[in-house]
Amino acid sequence: MLTRRILPCLDIDGGRVVKGVRFQDLRDCGNPADRAAEYQESGADEIVFLDVSATIEAREASLETVSRVRRRLSIPLTVGGGVREAGDAERLLAAGADKVSVNSAAVARPELVSEIAERFGRQCAVVAIDARRNGPGWDVLVKGGREATGLEAGDWAAEAENRGAGEILLTSWDRDGTGAGYDLELIRVVAGRVRVPVIASGGARTASHMAEAIQAGADAVLAASVFHERNATVWEVKRELASHGIEVRL
Repeated sequence: MLTRRILPCLDIDGGRVVKGVRFQDLRDCGNPADRAAEYQESGADEIVFLDVSATIEAREASLETVSRVRRRLSIPLTVGGGVREAGDAERLLAAGADKVSVNSAAVARPELVSEIAERFGRQCAVVAIDARRNGPGWDVLVKGGREATGLEAGDWAAEAENRGAGEILLTSWDRDGTGAGYDLELIRVVAGRVRVPVIASGGARTASHMAEAIQAGADAVLAASVFHERNATVWEVKRELASHGIEVRL
């Protein structure tokens, strides 16, 4: 049985952890390095760091903030935000990232995924897909959820894998920050189109939501509010997942 991963997410804006609903109305949730250390201590398998304003402001993620977080961690760190070329990825890796997440720039120029995978290894290339329900399917969104692309989420996930993505970070725009649970149908569709791990994101409030996402096909679950608001610790989530028969690192 595969071991499933629990990934607390740090959305970063102005050097602080923030959280909103559907990428809007951001509220301050603390210091990134302190939060990362807290989550590692409570059993996180990895940390995901996403600079949510980097693309909009046409800059790369804050290397200083990445370095501060890295100094507090011994677990893997994925960093995304503002990556437009392989050189941006290289600087994030030098600052302490283990994996680099690409979103808007990869949609605009899919060759970027291949460039990162070929230069740094497929395991380093994470393609983030923000998806919004559109009738029977899901539109891929870019620029922090501000623009629809006309791409269908399953099609883009499959292309991203073919171009070298080692993981898909799949976020439901509709569920983000709502606490209504993950979009299970979206997870099933995308997981059914790729062989690489799918990280489910958007909507978690409880460990039961995470169990449902894993049962729908997610290899890992990402969550923010449930941990930022201290509704549960990672250890508590893992114990409940284990009670559902899901293999986790305890």
